[in-house]
Amino acid sequence: MAFDRNAFQRRVNKARAETRAALDGQFGNHYRALRGLSESEIEAITPDRTDEEVYEVLMATVQEATRQNIEQAELVDRIKELGSVAVSIARKVPSLAALL
Repeated sequence: MAFDRNAFQRRVNKARAETRAALDGQFGNHYRALRGLSESEIEAITPDRTDEEVYEVLMATVQEATRQNIEQAELVDRIKELGSVAVSIARKVPSLAALL
C-alpha cells in the first residue's frame, strides 16, 4: 500500500484543529492541566499499564467535550463512566477535582 501524502496531511490538519479546539474551548484549562501531569503521577495510580490507556481516553474525552461544548455535569458523567482509574487521574487536576 502506497503512502498517501494527501490523506496523511488531512489527518494531521484534523488533529491540529481538534487540538486547537481543546486548548481554546470551554474545558481547555482542564485539558492543559491533564497534559501537564507527569508520567510518574499517572503511573502511581495503578501498577500496570492500564493507567496510561485510561489517561489517553480521559484526554480524548475532555477534548471531545470541549469540541462539542457539553455542560460540565455531562463531562463529569463521562469521566465517571470511564471508571475509578480515570476519576483518580482527573482528581490530580485541581480544576477537575473540584467538579468531581
